[in-house]
Amino acid sequence: MIYADNAATTPLHPRAFEAMRPYLTAFWGNASQPYRAGRQARKALEQARSAIAQAIGAEADEIFFTSGGTESDNWAIRCAGDFGRSLVQVSAVEHHAVLNACRGLETASLPADGEGLVQATAISPRARLVSVMLAQNELGVIEPVQAIARKAHLQGALFHCDAVQAMGHLRIDVRNLGVDLLSASAHKFNGPRGIGFLYVRRGTPITPLVFGGAQESGLRAGTENLASAVGMAEALRLHLETLEDDQKHLLALEEILLEALGDVPFCRNAANAPRLPGFLSLSFPQMSGETLLHRLDLQEIALSTGAACDSKEVQISHVLKAIGLNADLARGTVRITFGAQNTRDEAQAVGKAIRGVWVKGG
Repeated sequence: MIYADNAATTPLHPRAFEAMRPYLTAFWGNASQPYRAGRQARKALEQARSAIAQAIGAEADEIFFTSGGTESDNWAIRCAGDFGRSLVQVSAVEHHAVLNACRGLETASLPADGEGLVQATAISPRARLVSVMLAQNELGVIEPVQAIARKAHLQGALFHCDAVQAMGHLRIDVRNLGVDLLSASAHKFNGPRGIGFLYVRRGTPITPLVFGGAQESGLRAGTENLASAVGMAEALRLHLETLEDDQKHLLALEEILLEALGDVPFCRNAANAPRLPGFLSLSFPQMSGETLLHRLDLQEIALSTGAACDSKEVQISHVLKAIGLNADLARGTVRITFGAQNTRDEAQAVGKAIRGVWVKGG
């Protein structure tokens, strides 16, 4: 299989798995217990926390382990800020983990332009929290988070950033970005599924979303997922170690695929915006993205028709609507996202396969 849907999830890095192995077999103690096995587990957990903090310019006590990006987003949206203010402002191109977390809350939308870049010209002085993602999960657009965070703070609001799609693929410094809260998920950067973290800047008011024991400084109950925390820290370290070389490789794969398309007519969405390398949102006129997905699947090529979370529903993505893409192009849109493990031959094969479907009247 040629896997070209790395924005949906990524394969577990073998070295991340090896880092996890001892904590699945030999050192599986409960990190909340005071005896030797518990102390060993606690030491490993705190080492993972410190490694993640160092990778993003944070302090260890600002990193809270969660079950993934969705929980981290929900926690920030539902539980952070001065609740004397009622309004939450989020962009029109946010992931559903943010949009649906706003249900039942007073919300206002920040629009995006035709390239998918969020326009934050109307942040309200009533806003408790503003949330804008760092890298858009359907288009790959890198949002102007630093500038938007500054505008939010001028209005007295906290700023949350969903960095799930960006973590491990960009160098992130939370101090430089100016964020108060930031979400990440390990499975997007070749770590294990079911683990993520929420960065919470010291002094940021936040209450628990999950209740029970006193884990995670009393803010996130539940027995810690030790092995996965270790695997996440190692996967992030590995990604950042080779980041620039990987980015060059991914940009080369983009060019190879586009050249292999030949004379196929298409529109590249967000073509003029800063984007994650290896991330292509392509719209084919008079072609169904769903049909293209299934015909390539028969050739053992995996890609997406937009956000993977929408894969069971045939409807135009809210992101493509937000950037004003016409319905015909929206229906013919696919998302192709390469990872460092993909090869030049694979990129060429994907392009040729799409062209083959088009030639046959796909």
